[in-house]
Amino acid sequence: MDIRDAQKQAWDNKVAKGFNTSDVALEFGLLTAEVGEAFTAWRKRKPDFGEELADIALYVMALAEMNGIDLDEEIDSKIHKNAKRVYVKDEHGTPHRVAEG
Repeated sequence: MDIRDAQKQAWDNKVAKGFNTSDVALEFGLLTAEVGEAFTAWRKRKPDFGEELADIALYVMALAEMNGIDLDEEIDSKIHKNAKRVYVKDEHGTPHRVAEG
């Protein structure tokens, strides 16, 4: 499944179940809660860590759909943009972007 298909299926499920499809601020709040759940699952080494990461992706897809964004296209574009960027590590080993590529 590609991201575009996943975004559509996630949206169709929200519509079918009567979940939030218009309140962007609420969706960001719910996304934040899911990030907290994923962190807790990771920290406590719970077996549902992957599922919590999937929940995060689904909320991001819903936010994209609410705002007319093709997440598949945006992710592809961002991956290519990041690949071209040039980084140099400072004396502490922290990478700093020095060029867009």
